[in-house]
Amino acid sequence: MTYAFDPELAAVIPMLPNVDARNLDAVRASTESMLALTAPSGESPVDVRDVEVPGPEGAPDIRLRIFEPRGRTGAPVPAIYDIHGGGFILGSMDIDDATNRRFCEELGVVVVSVEYRLAPEHPFPAGLEDCYAGLLWLRAHTDELGVDADRIAVHGISAGGGLAAALALLSRDRGGPALVFQYLGVPEVDDRLATRSMTEFVDTPLWNRPNAIVSWDSYLGAGRRGGPDVSQYAAPARATDLRGLPPAYVSAMEFDPLRDESVAYALALVAAGVSVELHLFPGTFHGSSLVETAEVSKRESTEALAVLRKALRL
Repeated sequence: MTYAFDPELAAVIPMLPNVDARNLDAVRASTESMLALTAPSGESPVDVRDVEVPGPEGAPDIRLRIFEPRGRTGAPVPAIYDIHGGGFILGSMDIDDATNRRFCEELGVVVVSVEYRLAPEHPFPAGLEDCYAGLLWLRAHTDELGVDADRIAVHGISAGGGLAAALALLSRDRGGPALVFQYLGVPEVDDRLATRSMTEFVDTPLWNRPNAIVSWDSYLGAGRRGGPDVSQYAAPARATDLRGLPPAYVSAMEFDPLRDESVAYALALVAAGVSVELHLFPGTFHGSSLVETAEVSKRESTEALAVLRKALRL
């Protein structure tokens, strides 16, 4: 299929890696190699440390990475709770290191990133329960971290966006920590794979329908995708009551198989009385923000800071 990609992005597409989730071991290895090459270097006014905290009941401890502005004093600051992407099956919190350092430095906030268990070794609800356990720890340690407990936002991209949406639902329904905002970047929220964008975009860069099939089959377990018993906490697009959720920002990319489910989820939130900002970036594809020099990617990055600054009342 032919796509009208933004010219700056189109020029780079031939150099992007071929992501075939059906060969999971190879994709995981290439992802780790890429992360090693792009790891942040040099001096930064951000202190970073990892902590081990209790995981869900009966499960192993989980690792959190904490980003704090160096030498800060004064009143407590907001926090961003970050959940990395990777189709539920790839990556680690290292993926978001550069972004989290930027949030911490430019917004002056504490960022906490969670290392959750991946599918298919650990299918739903393992990853989500890890995310919830990390959020509970953050809320319980706000005084120690110098965090304003009334200004905690969740942030996620792709599968991280889907987990962020699910975490907002789960925390609401369990009476857990209150979130002031949910940043849902190109969120993966619908296992039914029936939207037009998901049906048609079978060969788009980095992410496409074949990869989405592997992602959901791994996360839910073989044979469950699209069935009647899939939990709303696995696929938030299935939720029938979105009332009382925190305000949201939802982004979508024009030539992303997740485009239509992202837009539909944003509209469902609006219909439930949730304040939502929705932005569909033209000429883009899933993960096109990796091309940082493109003007559209710069706008996306700048907008993320502006959205979070407003949401966290900075």
